[in-house]
Amino acid sequence: MVIFGASNFPISYSVAGGDTASALAAGCPVVIKAHNAHPGASEIQGRVIQEAVAEAGLHEGVFSLVRGAGNEIGEALVDHPLVRAVTFTGSEGGGMALYHRAQQRPDPIPVFTEMTSVNPTFVLPAALAARGAETGGGLVQRAMYNAGQACLKPAILLAIDGPGFQELRDAAIAEVEKVAARTMLTPGIHDSYVRNAQRMEYGGATLIGAGPVPAHAWDGQSLLYEATGEQLLADPALREEIFGPAILLVRLTGLDQLLEVARAFRGQLSASLHAEAADRAAAEQLLPILERRTGRIVFNAFSIPQEVSYASTHGGPFPATSDSRFTSVGMGAIERFIRPVTYQNFPDDLLPQPLREANPLHLWRLVDGEPTRY
Repeated sequence: MVIFGASNFPISYSVAGGDTASALAAGCPVVIKAHNAHPGASEIQGRVIQEAVAEAGLHEGVFSLVRGAGNEIGEALVDHPLVRAVTFTGSEGGGMALYHRAQQRPDPIPVFTEMTSVNPTFVLPAALAARGAETGGGLVQRAMYNAGQACLKPAILLAIDGPGFQELRDAAIAEVEKVAARTMLTPGIHDSYVRNAQRMEYGGATLIGAGPVPAHAWDGQSLLYEATGEQLLADPALREEIFGPAILLVRLTGLDQLLEVARAFRGQLSASLHAEAADRAAAEQLLPILERRTGRIVFNAFSIPQEVSYASTHGGPFPATSDSRFTSVGMGAIERFIRPVTYQNFPDDLLPQPLREANPLHLWRLVDGEPTRY
């Protein structure tokens, strides 16, 4: 099992993160390709895990940490015949390069990627009229978490022009203008942020709010852009992720355009819906569209934060992830690293211990579909 550490979360998506925990729990030895953005944190975590492996009496090969720049190391790991699966969190380009390489092996292997998501937030008319200012300000606060460098950042806010829209817009502008520029994770991420923010203007979006001017070279300035529904539909680049503290507000003409825009989005990790009782008919039309485009729909709240639980879904249709059947966060994450095998007509003494009639390991099991423990 090879895990490529993420740039934005040095612990939860890296050396000692959920991928490592899930793979080890499934019985898979783990090789971590540490991200170059945080070599010190990676080394500290790697040593702690190695100590835990030794204390548990496991073979030292259960966990390995690899560091280095360039593509050669990653390509060699994906190509190695003993590697049976790969996880990756990062750009769509990087994830798809690993995915295609893994499919070119003599024995193709799964690559579980998390790549890109704008996590659109839809505000329906009655909710907009009732709490437009609260929603606009609240979204900006959530979006600026970690300087906008989070996979669940609510990056696009969509509402129909009408009662409450101006209040939402004004509140979002006021909140953005309060957010100080913060140092971004790496110079490369900062430079990419600046380029992608300029892409908004090339696509016809208008800058309507900005935070204080950055004081340091790699600070990311908070930005709020505005576009119409027509512009969003005409230019797919406006629907693409900007990794950093930038948000796009979209002014829609009516419900028909809102539904058309919802259909235009590619796969997402999450989507949010703000609605009141009077919005029920509109919500019933929007929900089937969102169900096909995301792995998680949030009602009257924002996409971030997400609680880690048995019900967590942190995955979605391509390009949010490469396999929408699985989550990378929550108790279900282990399912990426297990494969079903049926033992038919076997004598009891040849079965793996967890399957034997006497249950010598005293495990919770399903027997004929019923949970049992002996």
